[in-house]
Amino acid sequence: MNYILFDGTVRNALLPFTFTRPVADIRVGILTIREKWEKYLGYTTTTITEEYLSEKYPMVEMEENVMINAAFLPNDILVEMVKSLEENQAIFYKEEVIAFFSKENQEVDFDTFEIIDFDEECLRIEHTWDIFSKNDAALREDFELITEGRHSQPIPKSVNVLSPENIFIEEGAKLEFVTLNASTGPIYIGKNAEIMEGSVIRGPFALCDNGRVKLATKVYGATTVGPHSVIGGEVNNSVLFGYSNKGHDGFLGNSVLGEWCNIGADSNNSNLKNNYEEVKLWSYETEGFARTGLQFCGLMMGDHSKCGINTMFNTGTVVGVSANIFGSGFPRNFVPSYSWGGASGFTTYLTSKAFQTAKIVMARRQVEFTEEDAKILEHVFEETKKYRKE
Repeated sequence: MNYILFDGTVRNALLPFTFTRPVADIRVGILTIREKWEKYLGYTTTTITEEYLSEKYPMVEMEENVMINAAFLPNDILVEMVKSLEENQAIFYKEEVIAFFSKENQEVDFDTFEIIDFDEECLRIEHTWDIFSKNDAALREDFELITEGRHSQPIPKSVNVLSPENIFIEEGAKLEFVTLNASTGPIYIGKNAEIMEGSVIRGPFALCDNGRVKLATKVYGATTVGPHSVIGGEVNNSVLFGYSNKGHDGFLGNSVLGEWCNIGADSNNSNLKNNYEEVKLWSYETEGFARTGLQFCGLMMGDHSKCGINTMFNTGTVVGVSANIFGSGFPRNFVPSYSWGGASGFTTYLTSKAFQTAKIVMARRQVEFTEEDAKILEHVFEETKKYRKE
């Protein structure tokens, strides 16, 4: 069977992260949503997404296809229902389609379909803040999925450990003289990852392949450090998608960083308002500040954005793609894509300069900045002009 993941109705609610990727390629838990579905299904998937993303994330349609809403995270019950779909059948959760069977070039009219109701529990990503707030549950599910029937590498004797049965270490990982407390949730350490001496980590926690935890880092639960990412200082309930650095002292909490982000030394974000009220967060859907229902909510930072040393972020700050923030004081809590500056004001960060930096940054990790990447980021520049004062 051919499986295709589509963005569904949540794409705008997940900006700025979906400016540069389909919903399927958001990381929550240990794996991306795509990786979860592929592991459950035993098949590779392709994508229906925005046209400007489709060159990098193409769709492959065959004679028979099952379309899956990428906002829904798989579990055993849902996957079995998806695998069992037949022609003119669709699975719905309330008014939202989860998956449906489609023939090539078929005009889809759900009024003519047999509707199968899904009323079981499953994780669903509907807002940017869901990425960190549901990371605890997603990480636990991924840990079971990845480690089932496998054996961990031995825990080094120098490691202080609680609940070693909840720890899984992949080949090539390095860790000595650290403290791992997995009594509060599982700890996963990926291939060739490294945790440096003096670090204290409380689960649930995932350090993905080739990730690094710097000396004497303090990590609280429900944190995911994506592939090739680096953390240091103090980190709490945050998700780094991949290739991003928060390598120095400073606090990152209840936050999400996309790819190729860099947080300067001694930078901090607030995750709790002084009056303890509910945090509101910039919404690209309404072009205003939306209620999150959360008391704790920190920084949402899109791909390729960076901040200088000693940067201070207010509670509930949204930073777009390819922004460069520096200087004293608190920048406003919505920083549009391609902004250059800080609390004293912003100018436009031109694509020529942004792309030059991206090429250098990516080359350090032996990743090519491709023509496809440039086209996507150029589109984001044009799409977000209205948010910048140019």
